[in-house]
Amino acid sequence: MIGKTLKGFLLVWLLSGCQPAEDKLVITGSSTISPLMADLAEQFETQSGIQVDVQSGGSGRGISDARQGLADFGMVSRALKTDEQDLTAHLIGRDGIAMIVNAANPVTALSNAEIVAIYTGEQQNWSSLGGDDAAITVVHKADGRSTQELFLAHFGLNNDQVQPDMVIGENQQGIKAVANDVNAIGYVSIGTAIYEADAGAPLRLLPLSGVPATLESVDQGRYPLSRELNLVSQGELSETASQLLDFMTDPDRAATYHDYYFLPVSR
Repeated sequence: MIGKTLKGFLLVWLLSGCQPAEDKLVITGSSTISPLMADLAEQFETQSGIQVDVQSGGSGRGISDARQGLADFGMVSRALKTDEQDLTAHLIGRDGIAMIVNAANPVTALSNAEIVAIYTGEQQNWSSLGGDDAAITVVHKADGRSTQELFLAHFGLNNDQVQPDMVIGENQQGIKAVANDVNAIGYVSIGTAIYEADAGAPLRLLPLSGVPATLESVDQGRYPLSRELNLVSQGELSETASQLLDFMTDPDRAATYHDYYFLPVSR
C-alpha cells in the first residue's frame, strides 16, 4: 500500500513538474517567431517580474505543447488547420516566406515551374536558369515546420516529391546554408531573411510570381506566400498569460516587431 502511495505521489510530482508554473510562463514552437518572442519576453520580465521561458522547435511542437499543457502558448507561424480548432489562435503579426539564393549567384528570378523543377530534382544545374554551370544545392525544411508545409502547399508538392541536398530546421540554419554556398537555394521567413541580409549575410531574396519579397508586398496583400504569426493556447488563459498577451499586442511594442522585420497586429 505504501509502495502504491509513493508511486502515485511520484507520478503526480513528475507530471506537475512538466506543467507551466503559475509564476512562470512557457512559450514553445516556431523558430520564425522565437527571436521576436524572446525579445518581447525579456521586456515583459523587466516590467512584470514574471519569468518567461521561450523555446523553439517548430510550429508542430507549439501545437503539441499547447495541447498537452506543456506550454502556456505555442508559437505557430501559420493559420490553424481544421483539425486544430480545439486551440485558440491569438494573431500577433504577419510575415511571408521568401526563396533565397546566395548574393553571388547571378540568378535574380525564378518562375514557379522552375522552383518546382529544382525541388523535385528535374533541374539540377544553374546554367539553364541563367546561372553558372554548377550543381544546385537544394535546402529544404524539416517535417513539423510550418514554413515547409506552406511551401509545399503553395507549389502543389508532396514532401516525398522533394529531392533535397540538405534538410534544416531553424531559419538560421537555412540562412547559414545559403550564405555559405554560392550554389544553394532555400526558403525562409521574409522577415528573417531581410534582417540577416541587412546585417551583412550574402543573401538575395527572389521575387515570387513577379512580386518582390518585401514586407510592403505582404502588407498590401500582394505577396502570394504570406502567413499569420500566431500564439496558440488551449482553454482559458491564466491571469499572467493574459497579461503577457496584452503586453505583446500593445501598439507600443510595434517598434520591436519592426526590428525583426515583422508586421505587428495590435489588439
